[in-house]
Amino acid sequence: MRTCPNCGVDARPSARFCVACGHSFSETPSPSESPSPPLEDVAPPPRTVTFAGGRYEVKRFLGEGGNKRVYLAYDVRLDREVAFAQIKSEALGDAGGSGGGTARIRREAQVMGRLGDHPNIVTVFDIGEEADGRPYIVSQFMAGGSVDDLLQQAGGQPLDLDLVLRIGEEVCRALEYAHGHGILHRDLKPGNLWLTPEGAAKLGDFGLALTAGQSRLTRTGMVVGTVAYVPPEQAMGGLPSVQGDLYALGVTLYEMVTGRLPFQGDDPISVIFQHLHAPPVAPSWHNPDVPRALDALILRLLAKAPDDRPPDAGEVRTLLHALGLARSSVGGRPSGPREAGHLNPLDRLAGGVFVGREGEVGALRAGLEAALSGQGRLVL
Repeated sequence: MRTCPNCGVDARPSARFCVACGHSFSETPSPSESPSPPLEDVAPPPRTVTFAGGRYEVKRFLGEGGNKRVYLAYDVRLDREVAFAQIKSEALGDAGGSGGGTARIRREAQVMGRLGDHPNIVTVFDIGEEADGRPYIVSQFMAGGSVDDLLQQAGGQPLDLDLVLRIGEEVCRALEYAHGHGILHRDLKPGNLWLTPEGAAKLGDFGLALTAGQSRLTRTGMVVGTVAYVPPEQAMGGLPSVQGDLYALGVTLYEMVTGRLPFQGDDPISVIFQHLHAPPVAPSWHNPDVPRALDALILRLLAKAPDDRPPDAGEVRTLLHALGLARSSVGGRPSGPREAGHLNPLDRLAGGVFVGREGEVGALRAGLEAALSGQGRLVL
């Protein structure tokens, strides 16, 4: 309907004259004369997506892994932002029979809950199941992202050594606390190391964790953990241990100080073979700024035999802390020339003493790394 501005009488939208006073309507109705659109043409306001019966309002999608879709959500009951991890339905049957996946998810929340409010462990707030039976875990939202995000942003370049030492020390504190409570992580990697907005590191995602004396829920023969970070004994189905977590920490530190993994291959079998048999190239081969003490520590963490690694996370934390103090005392500069007992037989090659042969030296280095990875070839 349109209303006559002269006498206020309503007229049909198609009317040209007001039947009451004879007023002539314009061809285009004024805003006050415009007919209201039909109700069905009005777009409804966007519906807020919620979980757990409306308690958690989704703000945005954060990402997903093999088993979870993670959202930034708002807890309307406690007035705070949280990370809401919705477990994928295909993940619920991957742990050896019906219900195995659900048991693993429940165990993850229980394990992290047992670890309490340690400053270097991600806090779990809630666990439950949706109406369709899918479990979820609600945890602390880590606005600083993950260490894996830092590595991706670095584009294959090393991270700042002072940052690496600080993150390493904080992760050791988390491992020291978890191990002290009889809990092994078994899946330590950059994607499970989270950062607060202030940069503090926290260990999360205890989905593969085991408590002392607990049997595994995975199928017999399955490699537990991410292949790039798996300890040799774990790849062979051996019993998990504190030294297994320390090996994964060594791989993570190696990747942070060099921008690359110590073992790379075209398939998981090749990578596992290298974990078992190939000696890692020293981190300083890729990054000359790595102090020799850190070089030695990382190689010790990557020892094939668990007994050759440090006995516990506390010792590693102490060594990393001492390295940080030493760097701060010399203004963050490298620790100086290597002592004779620590010389790498290939240091002269790495030092580039062949003037004008950078391409050839690069080819030789690539050939050496391939050979140490079990992929020997002839280089002329």
